[in-house]
Order: sequence, then structure tokens, then C-alpha cells
Amino acid sequence: LEYIRGEESGDVAEIETKIRQLEQQETGGEDERSIKEKFAVSVILGDSIPHGFAEFDVLNVSNVKAQIGAHLTQMDEQIEEAKSVSPLVVFISIGENDVTATNGDTELFIEQYTEVLDQISKELPEANIFVNSIFPVQQKAIDEEPKLADIPAYNEALSGLCESREIGFIDNTELVQDQYYEPDGQHFVADFYPLWAEHMAEVAAL
Repeated sequence: LEYIRGEESGDVAEIETKIRQLEQQETGGEDERSIKEKFAVSVILGDSIPHGFAEFDVLNVSNVKAQIGAHLTQMDEQIEEAKSVSPLVVFISIGENDVTATNGDTELFIEQYTEVLDQISKELPEANIFVNSIFPVQQKAIDEEPKLADIPAYNEALSGLCESREIGFIDNTELVQDQYYEPDGQHFVADFYPLWAEHMAEVAAL
């Protein structure tokens, strides 16, 4: 608190770094914060997969604006809700529904994703944006919807978009294992969400 009072007009990022250093000194270098505490100044946008953070009470409801069944063309409401909490970090996790909706057209997918990024940058100019890769699905899901086999190509295109805009890309491809999938081969059980949250927190240095 003493440090904050003395730096009220200072650079926000520098202040946050200093605060984190002070916290680590107090805990002997170990980060003892809960997942909810780490994401206190963040919001997560997207579809049914990130919606699980709220469903399983891994994150506070106020930090999760994701909506079940959402597509890239339906993000206006989520972004508007995100503005109400003035986040410093915005995570996006969306795309599986759009792989099928765009029918293999990665260029159209990138156009739609670009519009979402532009809108977030406009409405939340102070927030840092991180984009999650589209999660892989099990073979049973591909058998049900063959277009989902194109997810690796979509992720490659998405990674390129993030690189061109200097936005953090969080690759989750190696994070999931078979035991974390729901029976549908697409969604995830509760045990997976803390792992995913910690992975995002590490990449974003929360």
C-alpha cells in the first residue's frame, strides 16, 4: 500500500510488476494466490468450453462472459459485458463452432476473428489480449462432425493472425489428455479447468 500511494501516477504495468515482486518476497518466492485471485482483473470470452470455468466454479462468474453455443459473429454482448468490469486482461477461447460454420474456409474464419479482435481493442483499449488455440477433439467427435478434423489448420491460421498483431497466442494442443474429455469427445470435465487456468496464468504472467 505504501508503494502504491507513492506511485499513484506511475506506469500501471511497472506498478503491477513491483507489487508482484513484493508479494513474492512475503511468500518466500512462492505464489500462494488462488486461481480466482490470479484472474481477478481478467475476463474470459468465448463459447461453451470456457463457460465451464463458471459452471465448475473454478473462476468467479464475473470473470467469465463466455456463452454456450457462441460463434465469432455473436460476440457483441460478451464484449459489452466485459466492459462493465474494466479488465486488464482479456482471454478469448472460441472457434470450434466456427470451424464447422465456416466449412473449412480458414480465410473467412480469420476475417471474423480479426473483427472480434478489432472490437475488443476498440472497446477495451487498455486490456492485454490473449487468444487460446482451439482445443483438439477426440476421434469420436470427428466421426460425428468430419469438419472438426480441420482444427489444426485453423490453429495454424490463428497463430499467424496473433503473430501479425503481436497478440499472445496460448497453445493448448498438448495440454489435454483423454481422461479430461467428456463423453462427447469435445468438452471437458471439471478436473481439466484448473490446469487450463494455470496454463493461461503462466503465459499471461498473471
